[in-house]
Amino acid sequence: MKTDFTIPFANVVKEFSLETIYTPEDPENILIDTTDTNRPGLLLAGYFEHFDNKRIQIMGITEISYLDNLDKKTAKKRLFDFFAKKPVAVIISRGLQIDDYFIEAAKEYKIPLFRTAETTSNISSSLIAFLNIHLAPRITRHGVLVEVYGEGILLLGESGVGKSETAIELVKRGHRLIADDAVEIRRVSNKSLVGTAPENIRHFIELRGIGIINASRIFGIGAVKLTEKIDLVINIEQWDTSKVYDRMGIDEQTTEILGLDIPAITIPVKPGRNLAVIIEVAAMNSRQKKLGYNAAEDLLNRLGMGEDKPVDDKNETPIDPF
Repeated sequence: MKTDFTIPFANVVKEFSLETIYTPEDPENILIDTTDTNRPGLLLAGYFEHFDNKRIQIMGITEISYLDNLDKKTAKKRLFDFFAKKPVAVIISRGLQIDDYFIEAAKEYKIPLFRTAETTSNISSSLIAFLNIHLAPRITRHGVLVEVYGEGILLLGESGVGKSETAIELVKRGHRLIADDAVEIRRVSNKSLVGTAPENIRHFIELRGIGIINASRIFGIGAVKLTEKIDLVINIEQWDTSKVYDRMGIDEQTTEILGLDIPAITIPVKPGRNLAVIIEVAAMNSRQKKLGYNAAEDLLNRLGMGEDKPVDDKNETPIDPF
C-alpha cells in the first residue's frame, strides 16, 4: 500500500542489520513509500503484469534454487530482465550465496542488493510490520499519553486543565509516561492506533511553576515507554454545573481519530477530585469491558431494569414482574 510518507532505506538496513552486497548510492537517499513487499518468483518466470517496482523484493531459497536449476545463460537473462524493471531494493534471505551475475545485474541497473541471515518468512513479516509503523498515516494531538494497567490512555483537554500534573501522579503510582504535550498518533492497522512522542521532546514534561523536567531521569527508565496502543480517550474539562454528566456509563462514547472510533469518556475536574485514581479506575473498567463485563449493565439487570425486561407498549416503561 502506497502512503504519503517515506522512510530512508538506511533505517531498514540498520533495523535488520542487513549486509550490503552492492548499493549505487547511500541508502539514506533511497526512499521507501509502500508498506508492501514482494517475492519475485513470477517475475523470474517472465510474468511482469501488475509488477510494483516500489516494493522491496525478497529472494529466498525458492527463487535462488529456481535460478540454479536453469542453465546459466537463461538464469542470467531472467535475472537481468527482472532487475531491468528497477525494483527499489532486493534482499537475499537465509544468508544465501549468489552467483556473480547478481552483482553484474545490480551494477548495470543500479539496484541496491542486500543480504540477511533471517528466513524469508521472518524477514517478510518483520519488514511489513516495521514499514506499517513507520509509513502509517499520522496526526499530532495536544495531550498526554500514559500507560495505566496495560491500557493506553490518551488524555485530552485545554491547556492548564491538569493533564501533565495528572501524568506525574500516575507515574508516581507506578504507571508509565509515553508522551506529554504533543502526541504523535499513527494508524498502524484498520483496528489500532499507536501513540508516541516526537523524538526531540520525548520523556520531558512541563509543570507550571516548576518548569521542564525529564521523567526518565527523575523517576527512572521504568517510568517511561516509547510507544503504546491507544485504548481509551479521556477528555478532561472543568466542571460545568449546567452540564449533565454520564453517571451510569451505559451509553458508549467514542472519539474519531484517523478514521477509527476509539472508546472515550469525559471526566469533569474540580477541587477535591483525585484525577489519577479516577483514571486508574477508568483503565481497569475499560479492560473489564473488553473482557465482556459491564458493571452498569450488571447493576441494571440485578435491579430488573435490563434490556431483556418486559416493556409496556402503551407507556414504554418497564413492567414490574412482581
